[in-house]
Amino acid sequence: MFILEDKIRKNIKALKPYASARDEFSGMADVYLDANENPFPNGKNRYPDPHQRLLRNALSQLKGIDPSTIFTGNGSDEVIDLLMRTFCNPGIDNIITLPPTYGMYKVSAEINDVEVREVPLTTSFQPDVKAILGAADQNSKLLFICSPNNPTANLIDREIIVELLNRFEGLVVIDEAYIDFCPSESKISLMNEYTNLFIMQTLSKAWGLAGVRIGIGVGQPDLIQILDNTKPPYNISVLNAAAALEALSDPSSMKKKVDILLAEKNWLIKALMEMKSVMKVYASDANFLLVKIKDADLVYRKLIEQKIVVRNRSSVILCEQCLRITIGTPEENRELIQALHKLEA
Repeated sequence: MFILEDKIRKNIKALKPYASARDEFSGMADVYLDANENPFPNGKNRYPDPHQRLLRNALSQLKGIDPSTIFTGNGSDEVIDLLMRTFCNPGIDNIITLPPTYGMYKVSAEINDVEVREVPLTTSFQPDVKAILGAADQNSKLLFICSPNNPTANLIDREIIVELLNRFEGLVVIDEAYIDFCPSESKISLMNEYTNLFIMQTLSKAWGLAGVRIGIGVGQPDLIQILDNTKPPYNISVLNAAAALEALSDPSSMKKKVDILLAEKNWLIKALMEMKSVMKVYASDANFLLVKIKDADLVYRKLIEQKIVVRNRSSVILCEQCLRITIGTPEENRELIQALHKLEA
């Protein structure tokens, strides 16, 4: 059984969180003289709500979950860092990652002096449960599973996730940054059954707000409270929260753009598979493709010469001779294919 108090660091359990002026008073008043702010109004002179109630309420309505289960961070990278600082004692504890995967799990662990135990995915890009459990010990606090995975683009099998939830003794973190491209596959539905499950999502991808930096964490209310206690008091700015609320008020606009991207993905897959230099286009549940191509390093450089930038993943385990290609606008995708045809000519 996963008992949160047994897993988090003692100093975090004992932490008395900083109480800001906006924590001590959250109602409405005519005169605010409590936070040492500049009193002249410009729409940005007041501190933001440290708990982002409006944003969390909007997310709760969109996802059909209680606001108490939602954390909002300055991008998913802040959420990752907070999980490290909450659960992992520096120099003692470890995390488990499943390469090839998102690189910030490892970077954040190294910043926090936390050992990283890497258990590569299988050749079908799925977790190796036996190897994961074999690598884990009593100090393994976090297991990061990216689904859909970056850079391989595939969903992780639900049965494997459930098995790991049942057998891994730490917190299982499912990074669903790309889940809006296949929303029915979110593991949020498992939250009521597994207290050791934490899910990360973002507004950076399908919602088109990468520059706004809004990361989302979904977990048990007691864990959300600990993350709130640990984070900086004003981690999301007034401007970023306003941009997020504006986008969330019109989910139909997001869905239309996602539908276009999914249609374009199908077109791009077909166009790539017709090319002589393309050896394989891996199945994708995200807004990008992992493409195995002859002379990937050369193709990458030649595309840059034509002012087209993709991501070269050739040096990454299980991704030899692979480029990661984000689905662009219809015009951008056709420009890419034209450029690749020039290279084959």
